[in-house]
Amino acid sequence: MIRVRSIYQQAAVQQTAVLLLAVLAIAVSSLAAEPEQKKGPRRRQGPNSAYAEVVDDPKLPRVLIIGDSISIGYTLPLRELLEGKANVHRIPTNGGPTTRGLEHIDAWLGESKWDVIHFNWGLHDLKQLADRKDPKQPDRDLRQVPPEEYEKNLSALVARLKKTGAKLIWATTTPVPEGSAGRTPGDAAKYNELAAKIMAAEGVAIDDLYSFAKPQLETIQLPANVHFKPAGSQALAVKVAESINAALPR
Repeated sequence: MIRVRSIYQQAAVQQTAVLLLAVLAIAVSSLAAEPEQKKGPRRRQGPNSAYAEVVDDPKLPRVLIIGDSISIGYTLPLRELLEGKANVHRIPTNGGPTTRGLEHIDAWLGESKWDVIHFNWGLHDLKQLADRKDPKQPDRDLRQVPPEEYEKNLSALVARLKKTGAKLIWATTTPVPEGSAGRTPGDAAKYNELAAKIMAAEGVAIDDLYSFAKPQLETIQLPANVHFKPAGSQALAVKVAESINAALPR
């Protein structure tokens, strides 16, 4: 009898040990899996938060910003400046050169109604591409979109934007400083001249960011760089807000 009881006690101890090991294994696996569960999808940070979805206030007019990284820099402060006055959207990417604009303009505009569209192309058009150098064609234009093609593309884009019925505001291309890689100082002014002719012919308002920025480049723009300091983006946002305010429906 004592022998049988001892066998049962040993079996019970073994079962308890097995259960404890199983519980310990589950706990360890849960701890190991916990970091994976916490990772999740990465959130966009920094300038890309300008791409954040905007929930419209139906009582306010809708504004669309089209532009490159310069406009990305002033999107967030612009939204703050126009809070309570307009729903400020922007295209969900860098607008790049006019060639990219022609490829994506329909998708960017979508089916929604826009009251004001503030737009620019230029800095990427005048960018020089080293891989275009050809010793057999030394006079070949190295810019991503040569002036004559830029003029043609921009005319087509303005025609498409006018079909939306929105009030259009063209933002002049901001200056290219000395030492800026891949771009030549003075090209922005040349491309702006071509754009100005188109806007005058089409009756499009102009937000002259070029003339606004040029006298104060040393304080608002990064050295040898087409991009702006945070204070510079804020200053541009104030200028853009003024132009958009003037165009908003009353």
